[in-house]
Amino acid sequence: MRIQVVEDILSANERIAIENQRLLDEKGVFAVNLMSSPGAGKTSLILRTIEVVRGKLRVGVVEGDIASRLDADKIEAVGVPVVQINTGGTCHLDANMVRQALEELPLDDIELLLIENVGNLICPTGFALGERLKAMIASTPEGDDKPYKYPGMFAAVDALVINKIDLLPHLDFDVATFRQLVAGLNPEARVFEVSCITREGVEGWGEWLVEITAADGE
Repeated sequence: MRIQVVEDILSANERIAIENQRLLDEKGVFAVNLMSSPGAGKTSLILRTIEVVRGKLRVGVVEGDIASRLDADKIEAVGVPVVQINTGGTCHLDANMVRQALEELPLDDIELLLIENVGNLICPTGFALGERLKAMIASTPEGDDKPYKYPGMFAAVDALVINKIDLLPHLDFDVATFRQLVAGLNPEARVFEVSCITREGVEGWGEWLVEITAADGE
């Protein structure tokens, strides 16, 4: 019975996700589902991405958190349309939550939609939101063994951002080993090494988003 219930939930979510994607396609919006563990730097990366793509893409943001709107306030402060979703304890966003957020966004004025999922390396992988791209942020302080512990997440994403590389001189984090582990799970994933503090590598990430957003609209 429990298995059937889970299957029903996922099936219903998938239907709504397809509807979300259809709406976004109609509006010419390229959506990115940003996932990570708590504190990896999702909001920081979003802010840096906005800096890089400003003038090239019109950006909107959906902020997912257990509670509060601290991150949404940061996004709003830089003049970008944002909707906060508070899940009230749920460890991931789902398609229905995003559908309600889409109703509040000026989709006609958005080309790139960045969806910040709840900080979790397990639950978000099972719930499509209507995105065109799944991206994961892994920060160096978390350690280079994360692909061993959370293979499902690393295998599911289209892009991986290794954040906080400015801390590498102070950490026992082997970038080469980490990238090798990721390649073993997901050889097609695009990998970026960035620091949201020094801005190193952020421009390359942002320019790539500009390119794939443009390509998707052709």
